[in-house]
Amino acid sequence: MRFQSPSGEQLYLPDAEELIRPERNTLTVNFTNIEHFNQQLATTIQEEYYRVYPFLCRAVRHFARDHGNIPPSKEFYVAFSDFPTRQKIRECSTARIGSLLRISGQVVRTHPVHPELVSATFRCLDCQSVIKDVQQQFKYTQPSICKNPVCSNRQRFMLDANKSRFVDFQKVRIQETQAELPRGSIPRSVEVILRAEAVEMAQAGDRCDFTGTLIVVPDVAALAVAGTRSETSSRVTGREGFQADGIQGLKALGVRDLSYRLAYLACHVSSTNPRFGGTELRQEDQTAESVKSQMTVEEWEKVFEMSQDKNLYHSLCSSLFPTIHGNDEIKRGILLMLFGGVAKTTMEGTSLRGDINVCIVGDPSTSKSQFLKHVEDFAPRAIYTSGKASSAAGLTAAVVRDEESHEFVIEAGALMLADNGVCCIDEFDKMDLTDQVAIHEAMEQQTISITKAGVKATLNARTSILAAANPIDGRYNRSKSLKQNVNMSAPIMSRFDLFFILIDECNEVTDYAIARRIVDLHTRNMEAVERVYSTDEVQRYILFARQFQPKIMPEAKEFVVDQYKKLRQRDSQGSTKSAWRITVRQLESMLRLAEAMARLYCSDEVHPKHVKEAFRLLNKSVISVDSPDINFDQDDHHDNQHISDQDMLGVDVRRTEGTNGHTEKVLDSEQQPIGAEELPVPAKPALKMTFANYRRICNLLVLHMQKMEDYEESSLRKSELVNWYLKEMETEIETEEELIAKKSLIEKVLHRLIHCDHIIIELTKTGLKKVGQMGEDPVVEDDPFLVVNPNYVLED
Repeated sequence: MRFQSPSGEQLYLPDAEELIRPERNTLTVNFTNIEHFNQQLATTIQEEYYRVYPFLCRAVRHFARDHGNIPPSKEFYVAFSDFPTRQKIRECSTARIGSLLRISGQVVRTHPVHPELVSATFRCLDCQSVIKDVQQQFKYTQPSICKNPVCSNRQRFMLDANKSRFVDFQKVRIQETQAELPRGSIPRSVEVILRAEAVEMAQAGDRCDFTGTLIVVPDVAALAVAGTRSETSSRVTGREGFQADGIQGLKALGVRDLSYRLAYLACHVSSTNPRFGGTELRQEDQTAESVKSQMTVEEWEKVFEMSQDKNLYHSLCSSLFPTIHGNDEIKRGILLMLFGGVAKTTMEGTSLRGDINVCIVGDPSTSKSQFLKHVEDFAPRAIYTSGKASSAAGLTAAVVRDEESHEFVIEAGALMLADNGVCCIDEFDKMDLTDQVAIHEAMEQQTISITKAGVKATLNARTSILAAANPIDGRYNRSKSLKQNVNMSAPIMSRFDLFFILIDECNEVTDYAIARRIVDLHTRNMEAVERVYSTDEVQRYILFARQFQPKIMPEAKEFVVDQYKKLRQRDSQGSTKSAWRITVRQLESMLRLAEAMARLYCSDEVHPKHVKEAFRLLNKSVISVDSPDINFDQDDHHDNQHISDQDMLGVDVRRTEGTNGHTEKVLDSEQQPIGAEELPVPAKPALKMTFANYRRICNLLVLHMQKMEDYEESSLRKSELVNWYLKEMETEIETEEELIAKKSLIEKVLHRLIHCDHIIIELTKTGLKKVGQMGEDPVVEDDPFLVVNPNYVLED
């Protein structure tokens, strides 16, 4: 079997010669080759694998000895790859015990590697004779009787560790993947035992195939339950307690001997899909050439054709999210997140992350969760979790006690399972603040540090985070900044590279297009989906493009610095409300996005055009949604009417978005002027002001009034405040018309501050003390006093 192949060449001879090296001890054989060589042998191995396995290992040892000088004590093992059928964990039953099968699942917990006793050598304590090669079967097994015919010792033996044989041994727990899960079931898990070269092949979070067999092992956890001690304590107490031998195997436990459980003994581990994710993607030494060698000629031609596509950026976006209408900026941001920037390590050893974090904030029913679900289905290593249902330990890592050894082991959380992938967190704003703090380190340093229960470890969490959040009041308030709209701390917000804001606006054209798309999906389903490239083609292209490590060109460096300076200056001037402070993290975000753009086009260099697109995306997300303009003419409709209580509620309540994006005043039915539709009003120029200018004038007036109240201890009259403002603005006023316009504007601003925003209080009646003491009428002031509302806090 091991000498021939279908083409007649000696297929396994080079592999056998490798076994001479001291660190190698396993020969991997392709199962399809065995079927070609001898079908009966293949059937025997498949059905009686556990029984014939020791003889197969012995055959490997003889074969290796024929081709090299090998120490006689060295053990050899055989592993089978490419087994044809794959079973689900749920299908593992007692009928399959001992037969060869392949199961797949996701690794959720790994134990440290221990030496396991395989073949023991004992020394009899009575006659000192040596008993060799006592096979151990998943529990410590002593000889039943001394082989010396004169000595009848059955209990007193000592293990000779120097002459016994040990093998590397590791336990791994795997769990069903979500795709295999039946409806209404919780995922099942099984323990996998790895030996020899198979250890350390699977890491937490990997989706792997394991080839091996089901075995039955004693359930040691059941032995540790209450009541066990009382059964065994009589053996070690009493006068001869110091001579007692302790527990021998499981004999003392009576019916507990029936407590067995299924485990899985694996001889070979491979990633589920080596081309798209799993262990292959994690290897740092993977290159573009090695990825190319894994593709067929047709696949490689398709990748090359995609790289030459002039409209690649748009085509990839539409292929990734074919069922979502519009939201092109978000599609571009998520696409660049999948390509990722280049991770770097400085000379001091500090690592700079290359993964891009994206947050989507938006009103209900704006397809936020759809984006997350699409990415989870598409990305090779993606974990989907919900913020409210996740704890800090569940997101990072938990330290749990092992049932058998009672050691503390680390169980991977969502961020560890998504290492080198994407972690999608829905309802991010609903997370408790204590749990949000847990992912600070993972988002920037890309590690998780644990110091619990004597376990000190720093674990990798090199993952991109795609989060979705709702605004605080359910709907985004355009008059407030992003920070006031979202329930997130400032450190978390600064760690996101891109923030996208989705607002559910009433727009006839958009609403019609979205409705058409949704109805099409419901009626024609797959026919309505238009893709330029298939999912497999996009996955293959992203995997190939991620192997590029683009370097930033000198002209691109200058461009990045200039754009960053512009962002900082605009932030410091305060002319537009930024979503958050522009920090160095936003500069790094721009570099990462530019590198991702270069990777998208399979370029080794970052050019200014890549930086330009990165800056545009960052600019879209950094600047908050503009607050609507203030329209003072709307207030004139109410000058001759009594202002209702609802009008007094403030700026935000009385402003709604019009169909064309302009601001409109909401008129209640009883406030609607009679015959307004019949009588056309002559058009006049609208008196408008941007929200930023309105806020600036408000702050200027409030500061002056507070200064007068604090230092002069006197209140200003309305006319005095207007005259002070005009005097401050005299450099900007040249003609009499401008003076009248400025005066009219400041009066309207004051009117709005008093009657709508309640920032300034108007004192129209004075002499109230005299009213109480002498019964006089209060004096109604024509020029009222103005004071600042004591509850008003000045904004930055």
